[in-house]
Amino acid sequence: MDMVMAVEDLSGSELLDRAGDLAATRDRCEVEILRVAVQHAYLHNAETLDPAEVRRPGRERARRCGGEGVPDVSDFAAAELGARVGMSTVSAWMLMCDGLDLVHRLPRLWARVESGEVRVYLARLVARKTRDLSAERAAYVDGRVATYADGRLTWSRFQALVDAAVAAADPQATAEAEAKAAQQQVATRTCPDPETDHGMWGFYIKAPARTVLVFDAALQRIADILADLGDTDPVYKRRVTALLVLSRPDLAAELIQTYQAWRDRPEDPACEPPDDPADPGTSEASGDAVSTSSTDGPKPVIDWATLLPQVVINVHTYADPDTGDSSGIARVERCGAVTEAWIKEHLSTCAKVTVRPVLDIESLAPVDAYEIPERHRQAVRLMTPADTFPYSTSLNPDQVDHTEPFKHGPDSIGAGQSRLGNYGPMSTPHHRLKTFGRWTVKQPFPGIYLWRDPYGVVYLVDHTGTRALPGHTAA
Repeated sequence: MDMVMAVEDLSGSELLDRAGDLAATRDRCEVEILRVAVQHAYLHNAETLDPAEVRRPGRERARRCGGEGVPDVSDFAAAELGARVGMSTVSAWMLMCDGLDLVHRLPRLWARVESGEVRVYLARLVARKTRDLSAERAAYVDGRVATYADGRLTWSRFQALVDAAVAAADPQATAEAEAKAAQQQVATRTCPDPETDHGMWGFYIKAPARTVLVFDAALQRIADILADLGDTDPVYKRRVTALLVLSRPDLAAELIQTYQAWRDRPEDPACEPPDDPADPGTSEASGDAVSTSSTDGPKPVIDWATLLPQVVINVHTYADPDTGDSSGIARVERCGAVTEAWIKEHLSTCAKVTVRPVLDIESLAPVDAYEIPERHRQAVRLMTPADTFPYSTSLNPDQVDHTEPFKHGPDSIGAGQSRLGNYGPMSTPHHRLKTFGRWTVKQPFPGIYLWRDPYGVVYLVDHTGTRALPGHTAA
């Protein structure tokens, strides 16, 4: 029997050979998982459903899984597959859709995937890009890109090739997509990623090129003015400051006007203001957002307190339960964990702080009503920050569900069915699975959920995530 050598015992060449072998094994496994997903979809076809049950509200039903010409699949099937391979229900559904599209609509590409010539992720890209095309036009794209999907092109070049082939396959649809995109303009803040953003937020703009170019030029104009007034920050930070100035267009216009008058003065001013005008933490007292400290032409001074809008940000601080000493870490809602130093630097200079008592979760009394009290909802959000279904990616589920279904009638009086330990945040698709599917869930302790799939495998879900418990069954 061949013995596999430990990586520490391999030479440089042997180590790289091992890496190549492992990569080949990974690629074969990805293909096999895709094959399994396709077969799983076939086993859960529309004919397996009871037509009478399908017509009832919320019940399991079949819907098309992929593009034109692909068979319908039960919409509950993805949850079982996703849990077994450790992915969300949505991701498992997309895996089945991509696999079915490849088999039924992109046969050239699928043949190269099965032979090991094309990586699964490249083939799935083509499946997604061609989903809205007719079967005939998808076949056209298949013929155009299958040859180049073997890794000879970089990701960006291959994606550009696919996009061009899709556009050529259906020019009318491309024009319609452009018209539709023109109606989907947006300017909105984005949710920060606590792991990478560390208290910083983003703002996303999707608009016609002319709008973005004009906005970009306005930002740069204000950033250049700030630099001329003494702001020593690099340009990318000055552009962020400029965004704050532009949030008050009347004051931005006043700044530009005052700056222009100062720049066009006949000679240099005799004095400079004592404070650094680029520092939001300092300003000269005046009744205007932009002012001068004397009449002989000093630099304009920005009153940042006038520019800052009023917003509400909830900050949770943590202390040692025994000593009461601060941990030095706080959590800003929708920002994640930050240091208290960050709070002082970015918020305290312009914020009104209100201290509220900690919510005592354990002391919340049960109620008999089906309606969930707001104090209970708040406690559930603190205890369970995401959808309780295994591997769900939803951080904002749209409902709080009773783990044990609420029983109406005389039995509900005094039973305290609405209580911590009998709640769980859930998205609508997963609530349908729990209510009408073959999944079951119990909550042995508040915030601890044991889910059992239709085949008996149990998944433990808590605030730390999902763990499969093979060989266990829920009581």
